[in-house]
Amino acid sequence: MSANHTVNRRIVLASRPTGAPTAANFRLEEAAIPAPAEGQVLLRAEWLSLDPYMRGRMSDAPSYAPPVEIDAVMTGGTVSRVVASRHTDFHEGDLVMAYTGWQEYALADGSGLTKLPAGFSHPSHALGVLGMPGYTAYAGLIDIGQPRPGETVVVAAATGAVGSLVGQIAKIKGCRVVGVAGGAQKCEYAVKELGFDACIDHRSPDFAAQLAAACPKGIDVYFENVGGAVFDAVVPLLNVHARVPVCGLIAHYNGGQVQADASALLRRVLTQRIQIRGFIIFDYYVNRPDLLAAFHHDVGGWLKEGRLRYREDVVQGLENAPQAFIGLLEGKNFGKLVVKLD
Repeated sequence: MSANHTVNRRIVLASRPTGAPTAANFRLEEAAIPAPAEGQVLLRAEWLSLDPYMRGRMSDAPSYAPPVEIDAVMTGGTVSRVVASRHTDFHEGDLVMAYTGWQEYALADGSGLTKLPAGFSHPSHALGVLGMPGYTAYAGLIDIGQPRPGETVVVAAATGAVGSLVGQIAKIKGCRVVGVAGGAQKCEYAVKELGFDACIDHRSPDFAAQLAAACPKGIDVYFENVGGAVFDAVVPLLNVHARVPVCGLIAHYNGGQVQADASALLRRVLTQRIQIRGFIIFDYYVNRPDLLAAFHHDVGGWLKEGRLRYREDVVQGLENAPQAFIGLLEGKNFGKLVVKLD
């Protein structure tokens, strides 16, 4: 550890947001760097992942995971380096995937740490295409969506960390892919760079009509990670036996209202025999080691072969994480959002 690294900077939850988070909900603190006890390692984060699920953890509403406590470090995945070790399985210099949160240094007892292979060329990819967002895209599409050649797959947040991979994997599986994104630049990227057949700007006043025109044979798989007006436009287009994997509802995370008529939706679910299934990716890590192995094999291979394109939105410095996260919930990022720690 170099002489100037004597302080651990961390960002804690200062207060719970009402609606959209603001800078006032976060606080940057300094603390002493802890020393590892027997069986522990000291980690220094090099990359921090920023993801929509973190908005849910800022709330104390009932959810699938406990909330971040007030004055506690914000939760989050990191790629960290072992800077001191008193653990037999980890050595100084090892690079690991960890859930150490929004801070520069942390202690770990080895549980929940995943060593990255020596020579891993893009460590930040372990937080994106080869990490939790990538597995979310793969598991939701393959296990629940079950895309078949010739079917129409629609994915919202089409240029984001999850959506961009859902669409590209669906193309590899022989599907017609229609993306939904915010703005002409993102839509152009989805078609020209990612290979989508079409991409519709959800900000367009005639969005629903454009989506219907882009899906002349209806929708067989809709990968849901947004909710809101996009879902309302999708529902009338869902075909008989359509599948809808639901991994997020970013349009509602800041308190947006659900407009859809639940009775009308259920009627369509019944008559069209639609399968809507929510999933939390952490369940797949625990229950489906076979699918995780297939994900690493398939996505790792497609990436090496150049069949998958992947874009990162890199923010420099821990102190800029709150503003970047606020922007993420507003759709301001372009690609997987990660923070490069100084």
